[in-house]
Amino acid sequence: MAEPLSNTELSSSKTLDPTNGHDSTSEPHQTAPEDSQLNREDDVVPTAKRKRDDDVEDRSLHPLWKTSLCSYFRSHNGSCSHGGACRYAHGEEELRPRPDNTWDPTSERAKKALKTESDEKRAVSEEVMMTEAVVDDGDDGCGANHALNICLVHLPRKWSSENLRTFLSEQGIPFKHAKKKKGMMIGFVTFEDEEQLKSSTMELEGKSIGNKTVKVANVLPRSFEKKSNAIVASRQELDEENAGVDVASSGTLDGETNNDNLAKTRNVRDAVTPLAHMAYADQLEQKTSSLMQILKKLTRNARKACPNGVSLPEWILKSREIGGLPCKLEGIIASPIVNGYRNKCEFSVGYSLEGKVTVGFMLGNFREGVTAVEEAVDCPNVSTVACKYATIFQEFLQDSDLPVWNRFKNTGFWRQLTVREGRTNGNVVDAETFSGVAEVMLIVQVSTASFDDAKVAAEFKRLAQAFVAGATSHCPILPLTALVVQDHQGISNVAPADAPLHSLPIPEAAGDPEVDENNNAKDVRIHDHINNLQFSISPTAFFQVNTLAAEKLYSLAGDWSCLGPDTLLFDICCGTGTIGLTLAHRVGMVIGIEMNASAVSDAHRNAEINGIKNVKFICSKAEDVMGSLLRGDANVAKEQSDDPNVSGSSNDIPVDGTCPEPENGEITSHSENNNAEVGGEVQKGISSENGKTSLQQFKNVVAIVDPPRAGLHPTVIKALRTHPGLRRLVYISCNPETLVANAIELCTPSPVKIEKGNKDNRGWRNMSSAGLARHRAKSMPISEAFHPVKAMAVDLFPHTPHCELVMLLER
Repeated sequence: MAEPLSNTELSSSKTLDPTNGHDSTSEPHQTAPEDSQLNREDDVVPTAKRKRDDDVEDRSLHPLWKTSLCSYFRSHNGSCSHGGACRYAHGEEELRPRPDNTWDPTSERAKKALKTESDEKRAVSEEVMMTEAVVDDGDDGCGANHALNICLVHLPRKWSSENLRTFLSEQGIPFKHAKKKKGMMIGFVTFEDEEQLKSSTMELEGKSIGNKTVKVANVLPRSFEKKSNAIVASRQELDEENAGVDVASSGTLDGETNNDNLAKTRNVRDAVTPLAHMAYADQLEQKTSSLMQILKKLTRNARKACPNGVSLPEWILKSREIGGLPCKLEGIIASPIVNGYRNKCEFSVGYSLEGKVTVGFMLGNFREGVTAVEEAVDCPNVSTVACKYATIFQEFLQDSDLPVWNRFKNTGFWRQLTVREGRTNGNVVDAETFSGVAEVMLIVQVSTASFDDAKVAAEFKRLAQAFVAGATSHCPILPLTALVVQDHQGISNVAPADAPLHSLPIPEAAGDPEVDENNNAKDVRIHDHINNLQFSISPTAFFQVNTLAAEKLYSLAGDWSCLGPDTLLFDICCGTGTIGLTLAHRVGMVIGIEMNASAVSDAHRNAEINGIKNVKFICSKAEDVMGSLLRGDANVAKEQSDDPNVSGSSNDIPVDGTCPEPENGEITSHSENNNAEVGGEVQKGISSENGKTSLQQFKNVVAIVDPPRAGLHPTVIKALRTHPGLRRLVYISCNPETLVANAIELCTPSPVKIEKGNKDNRGWRNMSSAGLARHRAKSMPISEAFHPVKAMAVDLFPHTPHCELVMLLER
């Protein structure tokens, strides 16, 4: 048995840090003294043995003795070679609290305490700020007397009104009406009389549902400010219908005082830009620290996912040298502009805490019952131009004959305002003179269902006039290039890509030519610049919101890709083609893949505007075409082109990665739906003069992926992982958590034998993204794994916790 550590060694142990505070008041461990007593009874007391036993007794008095669980004991089925002399606890029973009254973080006590603390913090911080009625006089009689209503907070989101009624009946709670909207954490209950209300409130307070504790809050009716006599009766009726309620988890509300408390606990600045109170250097430091913790998950999960019988990759073995990171995090690149950097802002339409129709940002998550909207007057990331137009729209809505959208009832007309800015080359915007903003596109989201067409048309005409009048009333005049209406009938404001769009004519007073009323909104565009290239942006196309920081992001991706004339670059999730087009002059060929048809159309136009001819764009889901593209499989490409549901195909690009010369100076990017004709044209260009395909001219195949927050589709990951010619992959992520999950699949070594997928999928919903990635890695086809080389962050979103993370993967 190995000799136990001396007192000096124990005190300097990294695990048993003596700086935690004073000595524990727990009883010392008694095993060692009992052994010593036995030795004295047998008169066998060698000096060395006595000294060793004294050491054990002294160590048991150490403040950190048995305050950590023995990992060896747990991993070896409850056995430890040190026995009772082990300085670590062998099980929860032996575990002692640390001097600061905390427990070993891996212990069940610590996990339970952490969960309790988290629940308490969440209970304190959660405020349900609602400004729209879930209950009203016209719905099942709920809300006839607000004094007899209560709000239940922390209900299961999957519950409907029927589930709530069942729960109340099972608990023996008498009630008159009960209502809950599926997907929200709150429900409303109405009682017959005050006595029933009081007894039921006492019974329900603190009731447990699963791992949640129900809290009871009062309901306070809101009276909206009275409208002028010019407002039509239908609008007045709607305002009464939307008479809001304001709920706080404390359960005690008292008119104006409560509003003040809510304002103190949450405001729009804290909700939208939670880091705005910090110096920018401190923001960057906090983001770097957060990213390091997230990246360590990649190392831990890849180690767990490594198959039995397969050696750990070298990058995992070396991770201890750099603090557990999978690769070196080389820092974070600051944004060149910190305030007013957003070139796109989406303003919600709703009611403020005071019940006023407001255009701004919601104060929290709708699922948590937060519907209050406040003006974006103090959000440092929003541009002055966007704020001005939000104010103009808000003033217009005060006298509009059409209602704003009610999130509870899914009814109403006005939903959202999006302001998109096209900035001049250089992108330095002056907040006072608006110089630097050359074009502005306004997109108003509405829901026209059940509204009279003539009334809607008249309101749209008034809207255009209001925007023009507001723009021209400012000095200098606000730019206004296009006004587009998006008709969306869904519950959420996130509209599908095919939501109808049409442009509204802009009166000549705006200073620009009047837009033709019949003009197709899909042809309406503004323009922005990145790296001296001009980009055309359609109403719904993706474009980075921080243009100057995007330049640094794309330059970094290009530098890490090791590009050259012999490089074939795949730009996956390419959007409007910004990455591929900015790097096209450094490579032989660019192939961009994007599922949004309008974005692909913009990409083609952008290539033409800038005279770039070595690019091709495919309108399709990456998972549908990546395999055939990387394999250069003409048969698969032909099948893709025959699919009538796919706009563009792998036949739109040169099979085997060839780069045809443009004829008559025409650009080689295309997205015609006539795939047979396009495919034939491309096929004629893919052969070199000797009649052979020219894949060999591209010795370097590189992929740059810039997926949405959900990450890459598993099929795309599989295609990237199994293509042997792809040696370098640059991953740009706006969500580092999904980057880690995707990298687990890309970087975990293949098993000796492929495991068949588990058909029992019931547990997948409860898996973390990393856990699901480990599961998928087991069935990854045998192939050479990538390894992380380096990572760097680029701050595209100052004042928020978000940033872009770039990671280079090689093999």
